[in-house]
Amino acid sequence: MICKQQFPFRFGTSSYIIPADIIPNIEFLKDKVDDIELVLFESDEFSNLPSPEDMQKLAQMAEEHALTYSVHLPLDVYFGHPDRAERERSVGKCLRIIELTRDLPKSAYVMHFEAGPGVDINAFSADENRLFTDALRDSIAMLLDGTAEPPSAFCAENLNYPFELVWPVVEEFGLSVTLDVGHLEYYGFPTGEYLERYLPHAKVLHMHGTLEGKDHNSLAFMKPEALDLVMKGLTDIPVPDRVFTLEIFSEEDFNSSCRAMERFISSLTFEMP
Repeated sequence: MICKQQFPFRFGTSSYIIPADIIPNIEFLKDKVDDIELVLFESDEFSNLPSPEDMQKLAQMAEEHALTYSVHLPLDVYFGHPDRAERERSVGKCLRIIELTRDLPKSAYVMHFEAGPGVDINAFSADENRLFTDALRDSIAMLLDGTAEPPSAFCAENLNYPFELVWPVVEEFGLSVTLDVGHLEYYGFPTGEYLERYLPHAKVLHMHGTLEGKDHNSLAFMKPEALDLVMKGLTDIPVPDRVFTLEIFSEEDFNSSCRAMERFISSLTFEMP
């Protein structure tokens, strides 16, 4: 089933659907989706950053197949870390990714607000919450100072702690939101309330189901009522540039997720631009 150009938003998925590198994945997906989430990382042990030649090919395929890319900034960055040197390292890593992807047609940059590896933000005291959000402000100021990208291009993602903790930072800097509905369902947050409050600010949605206690599974495993709420919000007030990302990582999950979306296509009455 092809979901490309079938919805009043940009339908997408991750750059790891088939067991191959990024370029073969883009080749596989280019006629199936409108947007592809580039999951990029580098470490001392391993890096998946595309070469300059691969970046040119990504740009060419985007132009030929009406693709955009949502760039997921590295997961091992800690904008809320108490040590400024660690925050500088994190911002520097993100700025390298931003520079690498400069010439791609981008829908958004997705980023996590974390305090350190394995740090449970839910356990923070009021003082620790204040230190965390102050650290986030410092990091975001550094990030925006280091790039010409507009603040709205950067989308803070809801994780396992209440998003209202970091919302003042998002609002203060004019950032956007990545509303991860899979996380809402997995961690037990009120999906309807989050949609009402944050969907108007969301450039990206991450969609995935929970199976056997693990998230990032096929949309077939998301509660139908949750998916219905999302689709009602997206179709009541269409935003053509908003991205609906299946944040999954296998061809089987991709195919079954597309089948889960099939029932909505016949019921939509919007006109494609």
